[in-house]
Amino acid sequence: MMKTIVKTTGLALGASLLMTSVAAAQDDVRLRLNWMYYGSHAGFAHGYVAGIYDDYGIDLDIRSGNGSSSAHRLVANGDSDFAYGSCGALITLASQGADIVSVAVIDATGSEAVIVRPDAGIESIEDLRGHVILTTANAGVNTFFPIVLSNAGLTEDDVTLTNVPDGALVSSYLQGSGGAVAMLGGLDDKPAEIRANGGDDPVLFPYSDYGVDQVGYCISTRRDLVESNPDLVDRFVDATIEAYTQTEADPDTAVAAIADIVGGTMAEEQGMMQARSVLDVTLGILYSGANTERQLGLNVPSDWESMVSLMQEYNDLDPEAEAASFYTNQFID
Repeated sequence: MMKTIVKTTGLALGASLLMTSVAAAQDDVRLRLNWMYYGSHAGFAHGYVAGIYDDYGIDLDIRSGNGSSSAHRLVANGDSDFAYGSCGALITLASQGADIVSVAVIDATGSEAVIVRPDAGIESIEDLRGHVILTTANAGVNTFFPIVLSNAGLTEDDVTLTNVPDGALVSSYLQGSGGAVAMLGGLDDKPAEIRANGGDDPVLFPYSDYGVDQVGYCISTRRDLVESNPDLVDRFVDATIEAYTQTEADPDTAVAAIADIVGGTMAEEQGMMQARSVLDVTLGILYSGANTERQLGLNVPSDWESMVSLMQEYNDLDPEAEAASFYTNQFID
């Protein structure tokens, strides 16, 4: 960060030194998103453009990601300071030894679904037997798909799950690449993206209809950062909560912030309408039913316990794992 040196005296000198001190106190922080910008990220974009992170002494660098697992992994290995990604993916990585923990929840409930082409004649999950389903390698949506299959009376061997790059997921789905009739994705962003690319409204099978009770997306950081610099973690969480609170009150301004950052088609009318459609889904799941006081960012213990129990039953998670080991509420005021 460049600093301007001003020679002055008296009160002006005091004010100048104070301004320099504030500028010098800025911490460089890298936030890793789960994917490229889409509507759910509007709160982070608004916090950046409106100077909220600056107000908390944070010089924020927002980077796109390549899936939730990848985003959390980049935090664990020190590439990034914080990540926004699937809580299920966080549990999987943390249980494998990654030094990460959730410090706040944004999407309090899951929005994951099996998204089916309307011309495929698929009327239930059971009808997917023998068919090709598209996904991306690092997507958090993959974590609970085996549970959906199991609760529908299927196994992973009954379908063919094919990985494609995230940027090609919707186009491959629309083209029926490799005979695919469906894809895995979020109810928040994928239906809007399908419509924006000329596709018909898909048939949706939300994971929640198949026994998947989960926490959606959380903010992760390293445990060693929590221990070594709790003040920084606290300021980042507070800034993010303020940014999403303002986004709740004025979503159009938050969508405009994404347009300011990304430009291109996301700054055009259709792109902004798509981002707003996605953001509306996210704003509708900021609080779970168990979050009775509607405290934004709260890691609700019962929600985490339910998700961990599911993963222990269906995803080979260590039966001794305790839900409370994957999150902390010490930064939620």
